[in-house]
Amino acid sequence: MLPPIASRFVAGETAPVALEHARETNDSGVGVILNLLGEHYDEREPADADAETYCRLIDDIARTDLRACVSVKPSQLGLDVGETVFRENLARVVERADERGAFVWIDMEDHTTTDATLDAFERHARETGGRVGVCVQANLRRTREDLERLAGLPGKVRLVKGAYDPPAEVAYRERSRVNESYRDCLEYMFAAFDDGVAVGSHDPAMVALAERLHDEHGTPYEVQMLMGVREDAQRELAADREVWQYAPYGSKWLSYFYRRVLERKENLSFALRAVAGG
Repeated sequence: MLPPIASRFVAGETAPVALEHARETNDSGVGVILNLLGEHYDEREPADADAETYCRLIDDIARTDLRACVSVKPSQLGLDVGETVFRENLARVVERADERGAFVWIDMEDHTTTDATLDAFERHARETGGRVGVCVQANLRRTREDLERLAGLPGKVRLVKGAYDPPAEVAYRERSRVNESYRDCLEYMFAAFDDGVAVGSHDPAMVALAERLHDEHGTPYEVQMLMGVREDAQRELAADREVWQYAPYGSKWLSYFYRRVLERKENLSFALRAVAGG
């Protein structure tokens, strides 16, 4: 059973519990992007199993009226095993989603996976007419150029600052420079994209910039935030714009929980208060 201390950041260990979280979150006006925890498999069997779990989850969502979709990690679908394994498993998931009228996000991982991830997104974006989305990271030096490639494709693109630790030759390391890149990328996206922009940020300044850019260009957009982070703001923002919450679930919750706790001081304070019982 999921400990109460982790339930702020993880939507449960099973699909039924995660779907109930989605329903409760929908009641506050926020959509939910469900991600089955698991990544960096070095054998095909668990990658195939997770692809099948995603297919069943898509079927479950399709039987409801939930405002929910799924997000997959390339290494979870077998990219570390081989690019062919990843392509085959992603195709299974995307085809099932397309049959059910569902949407699939493709997460971005380490910078070495960028080309394989973008190539897969482009293929499925064209084949499904835009029923897929992909994440790009503003801390990578290449991202501004990648956005020029993505601008002409159907589907959605989520811009995040970047949670990985790539080397300086491929990424900006200073926070101020990453913020500058994020602003530059966001300005380009609102000017050049037609199918919508996903603003993946908890930074109030970036959310405010997105609103100004929307007013200027009229480009549709949504705000995406993590479960457990600024949830009051998520509900407030949802009153007058589209907001989605990225909500992981599954039995492999421990490492994810520790990452969330350690990355922000307020998350660590929350965990310490929970351990202390108040």
